[in-house]
Amino acid sequence: MKIYTKNGDQGYTSLLNGSRVQKTDDRIELVGIIDELNSHIGLAKVTADPALKEDLAKVQRTLMKIMSGVVAVPPGSHKLDASEVAALEEKIDVMEAAFERKREFVLYGENEVSARLDVARAVVRRAERQFCRMIKYYTNSDRMALQYLNRLSDYLYVCARYASDRAKSDENEGIRQEVITRILKDMGDN
Repeated sequence: MKIYTKNGDQGYTSLLNGSRVQKTDDRIELVGIIDELNSHIGLAKVTADPALKEDLAKVQRTLMKIMSGVVAVPPGSHKLDASEVAALEEKIDVMEAAFERKREFVLYGENEVSARLDVARAVVRRAERQFCRMIKYYTNSDRMALQYLNRLSDYLYVCARYASDRAKSDENEGIRQEVITRILKDMGDN
């Protein structure tokens, strides 16, 4: 079977039930933004530590579930459970307890993984805004999914700050080891 079907050549696409809508439909726009978000999270996984990779993969699966709910007819027939929001909140709490997060404006891009997470966070905020637009017309949309997106931006923010903090700790430890090695070498030369 070929990847291209030519079915979308006229600016229409299908919802899960097969009904056709314009590609400019609010639901399709939201699914596109979430797909972009999922791609950015995948990019962040490339440089993340193994535990974060696993957590981000769970997030990606949840985003796919949200996408299914958005294009389902009626909207929201694939709803999230409150436990998925609670799980993110728990991850945020655990991570925040692991380091001292500064309470100030952040200059993004302190390291690669934090920069990638910050881009994903910015995209999730756009998805959240689009979700709010969509709810105006599709009032039976999954409000738990909206709550999940809101919490996901917090989670990605904390993950990025944690990654920055860890990188600084690793860098400082590397410098410390280098200094110790240099001192020991100098002592051996004397």
